[in-house]
Parts: sequence; structure tokens; C-alpha cells
Amino acid sequence: MFPMTEEDTLNRFELAKRLAILGGKSTLDFFQRDNFEVIKKTDGSPLTLADQTCEKLLRAEIEAVFPDDGIVGEEFGVKETSNPVRWIVDPIDGTKSFISGVPLYGTMVAVEIEGQAKVGVCYFPGLDEGIFACAGHGAWWFRGEQEPIRASVSKKTNLADCVIVCSDDSTFAERDSNSVWEKLDQSVYFSRTWGDAYGYMLVATGRVDLMIDPILSIWDAAAVKPIIDEAGGSFTDWAGRSRIDSGDAIGSNGLIHQEVLKIIQG
Repeated sequence: MFPMTEEDTLNRFELAKRLAILGGKSTLDFFQRDNFEVIKKTDGSPLTLADQTCEKLLRAEIEAVFPDDGIVGEEFGVKETSNPVRWIVDPIDGTKSFISGVPLYGTMVAVEIEGQAKVGVCYFPGLDEGIFACAGHGAWWFRGEQEPIRASVSKKTNLADCVIVCSDDSTFAERDSNSVWEKLDQSVYFSRTWGDAYGYMLVATGRVDLMIDPILSIWDAAAVKPIIDEAGGSFTDWAGRSRIDSGDAIGSNGLIHQEVLKIIQG
């Protein structure tokens, strides 16, 4: 079946949209309840039964429809394949929010084709809100049963008028980059730490102008890159490269991107 056709990509896009919602809603069986244990992983990040249950569901559904595709997941590792397609899933992005009963967590499903993230879906089950994108087909924002609307980044060009978000400002210290956050915070109108996948959706829908992560994994980045790109923004690593595997990221409206990179690299 390879090389991939447009129809092949769109078929995976449709499945990704369905799975992000299906998986996300499975987490509601645990959200704001006391029926799960929180485990600290070796890196100190939290893990719950909800994370594991959701990822198992996502993997099973993908393997049932596209058994030859590869899969990368935060909780259960990599399913290798010689196929140029792999799914990259994060069952709960924002587990700290999840275990605190805060609805700003999301289920993320991405499809990478020949090394490029082409499809991205983020669904926020606690809000019943989400966003999806496929390369060349735009980014679309939806709430509940409402018809999706075209997502578009903001048009601000003056950094002093912009709003910046991050997941946790303490992570800047983990890579000895407190000065980056301080300089950015001083350069913008104001900052918040709503962050995680929701921060990138805020950028893609024009509600904030910049989201920055000093530390993130490929499953944190894969779904949001096509979303930011298709919404008219820019998604790069801190070196300005269009990558999802560098371990850091910036998502912006594009108009302020180079100025932000200069601050970071300076």
C-alpha cells in the first residue's frame, strides 16, 4: 500500500479524531474520583490507571484497523515497524492537572508519515473541547456537539502585547534556563501557566500568542505541531528547527517567533 496516498492519510485522520475522543472520554471514569492510585515514575512524573487504561484502548483500536502501523506511546513504549507510518499517542497530557481535578488535561493522537507529523488531534474531555488538523486541510476547533470552526492564530506582532503560557515555570530551572523565562516574562503583556496541550490549543485558536516548553517528549509535541502549523502559526524547537523530537518546543502565532528565538538563543 506504500507509498502513502492522500486517501490513506485521510483515513488515519478520521480514525485519529474518533480515537482521541474515545480515549479521552475513558479517562472520565477516573477524573475527580478517588478510584485510582497515583504512581511516581522514575523521572518523578505521575502515572495513573487512567493513563494506562486509555493508552491500552488507543493501541488496541489502532492495531485493529492498521495492524502494520507503528505505535509510540508514553506508557507502553514503541511498537516497531518497517512501515513509514507510526502513531504517537499521549493518553493524558497534563497528568498533574488530572490528578488535581483540573480539567485542563488532554488526550493526544498523532500520525507521523515518513518522519513528518501530518495528523494531530487533542481532546480535552473535562471540557468536552478539542482541536484537530491534517497537513493541507487546516486546523479545526470544536466544542461538544457544535460544528467545528476553522482555527487561526492571533495577528499580534508586538511582543509587549502578547500573552505567553507554559506548563510549569519550574521546569526552566531543570535545564538551567530560568533566565529565558524571566526575559520572556518581562517582554510580554502577561504570562500564565495553564500549559500542557491546552496551552498549544490556546495558541492555535488565537486566545494566547505563545506557548513554550523547556522540556517535553515526542508524544507531547507530535499532535500539536500539525495543529499549530495548520492554524497559521509556527512550531519549532529552541534552535528554530521544525522538529518534534528535540526535547523542547515553542508554538507561536509565527509573527513573533523570530523575536522569541532571539531571546532564547541570546
